[in-house]
Amino acid sequence: MSHKISLIEAFNTTSSTYANSVAVIDNDTSCTFIELKTASDKFAHGLLKRGIKKGDTVALYCINSIEFAIAYMGIVKAGAVVVPINLLQKAAEIIYVMTNAQVKGVIYHEAFQANMDDIAAEISAQLFNICIRANREESADWKQLCDNDGSLPNIKIDPVNDLAAILYTSGTTGKPKGAMLTHHNLVSNTSSVFQAMKWQAGKEVIVLVLPMFHAFAATVGMLTPLTHGCAFVPVAKFEPDNLLTIIEKTNSTVFLGVPSMYNVLLNTRDDKCARFRSIKLCVSGGASMPVDILNRFEQKFGVPIYEGDGPTECSPVTCVNPVGGIRKIGTVGLPVPNVEMKILNEQGVELPVGEIGEIAVRGDNVMKGYWQLPEATKESFYEDWFLTGDLGNVDEEGYFSILDRKKDMVIVNGMNVYPRIIEEVLYRYDGILEAAVIGQTDELHGEIPVAYVVLKESVEASSADIRRWCRQHLGSYEVPRKVVFMDTLPKNGAGKIVKRVLNKRGEIERGVQ
Repeated sequence: MSHKISLIEAFNTTSSTYANSVAVIDNDTSCTFIELKTASDKFAHGLLKRGIKKGDTVALYCINSIEFAIAYMGIVKAGAVVVPINLLQKAAEIIYVMTNAQVKGVIYHEAFQANMDDIAAEISAQLFNICIRANREESADWKQLCDNDGSLPNIKIDPVNDLAAILYTSGTTGKPKGAMLTHHNLVSNTSSVFQAMKWQAGKEVIVLVLPMFHAFAATVGMLTPLTHGCAFVPVAKFEPDNLLTIIEKTNSTVFLGVPSMYNVLLNTRDDKCARFRSIKLCVSGGASMPVDILNRFEQKFGVPIYEGDGPTECSPVTCVNPVGGIRKIGTVGLPVPNVEMKILNEQGVELPVGEIGEIAVRGDNVMKGYWQLPEATKESFYEDWFLTGDLGNVDEEGYFSILDRKKDMVIVNGMNVYPRIIEEVLYRYDGILEAAVIGQTDELHGEIPVAYVVLKESVEASSADIRRWCRQHLGSYEVPRKVVFMDTLPKNGAGKIVKRVLNKRGEIERGVQ
């Protein structure tokens, strides 16, 4: 695309082309493109009246809903920058993000009122807090904000340099960092996703139960449909039964999920699987998909899962198994259109096919940098390649595989051990529902792998049973030295297993504070 456009232009153009097509279906409310455009114009007008200026940041703390989409587009149309808030974070973490981003206002859903009371006391420099009521009829704040003619001044946006959103990464080390995504980053990535997914404008209905504050959900589930004439269905809570009812009712064609969701859906009663039949394809991202879960899911539902990947800093989609092309199970597929990927060693030299190194990405989707962190920004690039922190390799046909996060690799007696490989073996053990492997420091071996597992209901297994299974399928140095049984594994708002919580737990158990 030689002429670079803003997210506002992309959405407005789509809204006039598909004016009367449905854009969003939320419970019993559906909204066409033109209605969504009008609502977001009014929202933007209301923000400008409240004193929001171009470049100001506004926090969006909201469940998956039509209001999320209106507010998101409204903030952007006012020339401001959206700061989506992670719904699972505690008040202290949210205060950090809002203070760090210097937000000028907060749009929040009443479900978070208790948290907001604590937050508002700490953050006093704001222009406003707007509450979205669960009962739309009672949303007085919202109504008042949107009570205008929706006329907007011509706000000049430079798509390449002006920010549309700041997304805070889940802070695997230390404090979360704000990835600055420009209008062009997001427009470029939605175009790549639309092409890679082979969606058809006016025909797709994307069911979106992944939280919309998350990069994967926002770009693939909301922004791509909104800029390409498809509909999406925001679902506020992941409840399998309710989800299947919604899919059936809305004739959804695409399901987006993370591996833990597919794992839960495997418990669906066989007589209910038919409700899934309008779905043509599933997409998995956010964490690596255990091959065993993928195979069992496809067998049960008869729908292919296309695994892809990409970090928040890349808007986020970098690669996916090609829809309609050859899927290679266990890989994250090929780079999407307009994105380049390669494998680099520590010195920044590209590695040959099959060799393991760090995955690097280049393209118009790559962030402008980390908010107010010039040093961290510099460290995350090698020349114009963004270093993802993922270790992987590429095969002769250009398919990428991710072995692990660079910082999750375990070094046992000088040998590299990739937790993902051990986890794949654990998931194939009949009685294991979930598994995660981390490294623990060890005087004798440098580090040892430790497995945290959740057993399926009414299954009994000992640490010795599981280690015996691992010995049959892994090298001796890869076998977990310890197996820790848990009722559930810690997860973040996107359903991804959070290993740093397990690391912390391990330290407490060993008396390291």
